[in-house]
Amino acid sequence: MEKNLVIVESPAKTKTLKRFLGEDYHLEASLGHIKNLPQKNLGIKIEEDFKPEYVVIPGRKKIIDRLKKEAKKAQKVYLAPDPDREGEAIAWHIAEEIKKSNSHIFRVSFNEITKKAVLKGIEKAGPIDMNKVNAQQARRILDRLVGYKVSPFLWKTVCRGLSAGRVQSVALRMICERDEEIEKFVPQEYWSITGFFETEKKEVFSADLVKIKGEDLKIENQARAEEILKDLEQKRFEVTLFKTGKRKKLPYPPFITSTLEQDSARRLHFSPKKTMLLAQQLYEGVELGEKGSVGLITYMRTDSVRISDSAKKAAYDFIKENFGTDYLPDKPREYKSKKTAQEAHEAIRPTYLEYAPGEIKKYLSEDQFKLYQLIYNRFLASQMREALYDTTTVEIEGDGYTFRATSSELIFDGFLKVYQEIKEENGEEEKAVKLPILNKGEKLKLLKLDPQQHFTEPKPRFSEASLIKELEANGIGRPSTYAQIVGTIEDRKYVEKEEKKLYPTELGKTVNRILVENFPELFDVGFTAEMEEELDRIEEGEDNWVKVLKDFYTPFKSILEEAEKKMEEIKNTTQEKTEEVCDKCGRPMVIRWGRHGRFLACSGFPECKNTKPLNNEKNHLTEEKCELCGSFMVVKNGKFGKFLACSKYPECKNTKPYSLGISCPKGCGGGIVEKKSKRGKIFYGCSNYPKCDFAAWDKPVKENCPQCGANFMVLKETKKKGEYLLCLKCKYEKSVAEDKVEVKS
Repeated sequence: MEKNLVIVESPAKTKTLKRFLGEDYHLEASLGHIKNLPQKNLGIKIEEDFKPEYVVIPGRKKIIDRLKKEAKKAQKVYLAPDPDREGEAIAWHIAEEIKKSNSHIFRVSFNEITKKAVLKGIEKAGPIDMNKVNAQQARRILDRLVGYKVSPFLWKTVCRGLSAGRVQSVALRMICERDEEIEKFVPQEYWSITGFFETEKKEVFSADLVKIKGEDLKIENQARAEEILKDLEQKRFEVTLFKTGKRKKLPYPPFITSTLEQDSARRLHFSPKKTMLLAQQLYEGVELGEKGSVGLITYMRTDSVRISDSAKKAAYDFIKENFGTDYLPDKPREYKSKKTAQEAHEAIRPTYLEYAPGEIKKYLSEDQFKLYQLIYNRFLASQMREALYDTTTVEIEGDGYTFRATSSELIFDGFLKVYQEIKEENGEEEKAVKLPILNKGEKLKLLKLDPQQHFTEPKPRFSEASLIKELEANGIGRPSTYAQIVGTIEDRKYVEKEEKKLYPTELGKTVNRILVENFPELFDVGFTAEMEEELDRIEEGEDNWVKVLKDFYTPFKSILEEAEKKMEEIKNTTQEKTEEVCDKCGRPMVIRWGRHGRFLACSGFPECKNTKPLNNEKNHLTEEKCELCGSFMVVKNGKFGKFLACSKYPECKNTKPYSLGISCPKGCGGGIVEKKSKRGKIFYGCSNYPKCDFAAWDKPVKENCPQCGANFMVLKETKKKGEYLLCLKCKYEKSVAEDKVEVKS
């Protein structure tokens, strides 16, 4: 009997689906995209309505041949990549390749990989949604046009190898502008005054001065503060307001992609990229012993907070059984998504509440467990009763001076039973003080006054979490792109993390300045948000993808042509004059940018090609701390390559190998570190050398192999294939999805 063929993206998902589909279905994995735009040329026929020229990704031909072979034998073919635009595009490319082998092709989507959802998905399988495909295609072409047209502009004005991304460059702009705000910020002095009062029962409490003669408090300097303090010493005080009440604190909605990435960064210190990788594993399925492969969470790329009725019912029953009826709200909670949310998706939640994190911890990696527990608890909390507080407010008057004190005491924990709050970045923590019971008109004795000097502070630097929050608030990016946006600007060395904050590097500032000065509208926050809305309208069938691209390209081409006329002028702004003289020709040396940073070069180039390393460049600060003195470590270059050194050198001379954060594949417990051979060539070896002899010339990249699951791949480059990732274990190859183009100088 002929079987039905189901094609998914990952081998992990095939294991989970096999449990539900039975013997009548054969499963294959495409390992993600099978086609992409070519790496070595634009790949878009602009004059032919932006027709893309897709090519088979290196290493995917064997997969396509296998899919064709299996499709030919199948009764029906079900395409089941992830349920989003990207998944729809993958399904379309597969369909185009196999349609001659089998014409009975259906698109099937699973928001969660459970038996009920999978069988329902198969039952409701239908045609590929070409609106979604066109929306994804339009995004890909927009990004390619910007990358291929603007990146060479950076190559010619700054240095080769740089990239300009349509959305990533806007994120860089936001970080640079915040950095400029902080640099220009002028702190303003102000003072606060706290009074300590004693009641008739000898109870002591504190209150803050908030008003003077009915006007909000504003004490600009010490002289004014001392004047007020002197006046206050003569006053008599009494209670003018004593009010008690109750305050409810509602639970947070279940996670969507952006809030999961934010909370994971704040609580677990995971990067957005790591969070999404772990979430993908939990969604596709984890081996739970005799239970087999189980998909533990719903689809993790979503902007909807909607929860299915069955999930609400399951949460209701679970809370009732495990916490009691006191923790149940009067009715199941509903949450409202933003207008642009795709309500076809649900929020991120556990698929089976019976698989409590503690019960299955032994089957999960440490990081998988942490993320699963976070998702599980957030969902449960979203369906629990609100927390309840007793609140007290006291106001004290003394001849025109008003002091106020407030307190809040938790009397019922509600959802906080499973989901404890953490202090938001730069947020205020609630005071834990308990005020005495007072009566209106009661006299109080002023014991002392505590004046404090303060200075206003600028907005904080972005962290990965707060940047994603800002991107979402401004309509930049979508659930599938947040992690990629943040990861790209970090990988390109445009920003660096110091103490979990994002700082623009000198290279990032230079790139941003050139892009903003010459393409102000293209890399504008508002314009980029409008483009996202245009893509949403294409997906909804309300706009034509070719028209959107034409409307974008015509002004873009004119702006690019104007910028190219000023190429030499712009290039000069990236060079800095120095007092150093070239020791070969006597002309002044200038600071220029190169692929590996800034360096000294002769101003007589190309006649004189003398160069020198630039000393006193800022060492890159890491988040790793010195185990001897507790200071942060910095990355330095030495005779044998990069190494970590204490930032307090020469007071502390501690050093250690520079690790790439990848464990040794030989399982010796060491990590892969960057080293330099006797001839000065960079290579990568184990930190446990000579006990472990692992070594590789190609740079390891912290990315799991989609085929065998190895914990890293290496970056390689050939003229034929361009840049690609290779698994040393199974020899699987994966193309590097990055727009690059050869520029003739």
